Parts: sequence; C-alpha cells; structure tokens
Amino acid sequence: MTENMFPAFFRESINRQYGAEISAQILSGMQQPRCTSLRVNALRASIESVTAALETAGLTFEKLPWYDSAFLLPAGSETELRSLPLYESGGFYMQSLSAMLPPLVLAPQAGADVLDMAAAPGGKTAQMAAMTANKANITAVEVNAIRAERLRHNLQKLGASRVNVMVRDGRKLEDFFRFDQILLDAPCSGSGTMLLSDPTGIRAFSEKLVRNSAAIQVQLLRKALSLLKKGGTLVYSTCSILEAENEAVVRSALKGSSAHLEPINLSGLNDLPTLPVSLEGTLCVRPTKLYEGFFIAKFRNT
Repeated sequence: MTENMFPAFFRESINRQYGAEISAQILSGMQQPRCTSLRVNALRASIESVTAALETAGLTFEKLPWYDSAFLLPAGSETELRSLPLYESGGFYMQSLSAMLPPLVLAPQAGADVLDMAAAPGGKTAQMAAMTANKANITAVEVNAIRAERLRHNLQKLGASRVNVMVRDGRKLEDFFRFDQILLDAPCSGSGTMLLSDPTGIRAFSEKLVRNSAAIQVQLLRKALSLLKKGGTLVYSTCSILEAENEAVVRSALKGSSAHLEPINLSGLNDLPTLPVSLEGTLCVRPTKLYEGFFIAKFRNT
C-alpha cells in the first residue's frame, strides 16, 4: 500500500491523534499532487491585471471565497507562471493557500509595529506589507544569513519597502523590543506538507525532528509572547498537523503568560478542510490536493 511509504512514526502519530478514518483522509490528501496557487501582490499589480495576464496566457484559474488575492490554478504549472512578465515584476507571488492564512488571521494594521519572527523566504512578510500598503513598521527576523539574503531579494522584488531585516535568532531578541502584532510561523517538522511525490521530504521527517522542533517552538513562542505589547495580537503557525508541535506548544508557552487564546474569526473559514483540535479556538487545516496541513493559533496580550 502506498500509505506505507510514509514513515511509520508519522502514521502511528496521526492514527493515535485523529483515529483511523481521519488518518486515512490525511494520507489520501498527501498522495495527490498539490495544485499551484498564487497571491496577487497589491504593491506591484492589481487583481484585474493578474486576471488579464492569466487569461491571455490561457491559464485556467479559480478564486477562493476567503481571500480575493488568492488564485488557484488546478492545471497550471509553476514553469508557465514564471514565464509571465508579471511574475518577473513581482505582480504576484507563488504561495501555498495554507501559507496565506496566518497573515490574514493576524490582520496587520497600518502604523503598527509588526514582527515576523521567522521570516524567510518572505512570502508572509510581503503579504503583510501588501495588506497594509507598506504602512506598517515590519521587522523581519531570520537566523540563517543565506536565507536572509533570499528574504531581502524577495522583499525588494515584491516592493515591500518598509521592512527591516535582522539576521538574528528570534529566541535571542533583546527584551527592550515591543511589538503591536507578531507573526511566528515557526520552523517545524513539515508533517503537514509531506507528499508521496516528494520522497526527499518524506525521508527528512523523523521522531527526532518533531521532538527538536517542538523544543525550539516553545522557546520562540515564549519569547514572542514576552515581546508583545499590552493589547497586542500574536499568531503562531506551523506546517505541522501533530499536536506535539501545535496545541502542546501553545499550552506550554501560555504557562505564566498574561496572554490568552483568541478564537480565530476568518471570513470563509467554513470553506477550509479542517482537522479536529484539542484547544478550542485554534485551527488546523487538513492536507488535501489544494491545501497543505497547517496549524494556527491566535493570542491577545492583556
């Protein structure tokens, strides 16, 4: 059976967490090639201009009910999209549908001091810049110098001009920093993004990776909560569907914190394929042909 090509630890973990029926749905979703999707970059183009470019190129696309800037290309390929002039000019950015969700949940505000705590390659950073028309003060942190250069390149291409890039371990940010809004899309095991067509990603997954990722995630989230201003909001997300990296991390980081979970209120939420969660108000997207597996929690500091 093709399911057996996924790591035994992963299969055992999702079966224990979700039960046999939902686990079968998860594995089925991971056996299908994922459709290509893109986000219109309002800093460089309009929805109308991207629509016209896709139609002229003969590319079939669909719109999503929860985000006007999201385009789904069921039969499109990244190669065809990269050949379009609007791609070269930064008019759109190829981004998974699930990865577009955390900035939407955070809803960054113009004039706010915003932290993207693990920012590379910059898709979510640029999305927040576009959502605020470059009117938020965004700090983008990336620990890896090479990835930070890629981050800077993408931000420049996409016109995100009001972003300060810091090459720093987010866990070691100085305590004098304070932010109105924080996005922590934490490094994780990638358990929600595995695909049967990507054996490299499957081989990279391990129990040790999950354990190490969870330890780093707790440290990052605790630091993020300590930097959040009173009344501020924070979104924690991972591309994992395992409780050890999601709800368990949230529970651990909240101990001793003045912050609390705030229910996610996103227009079109009912159209997403979701998984059951053990923390009320959080969201976990089920991997399908359209979506990567993704977990999101929203906090408010009081």
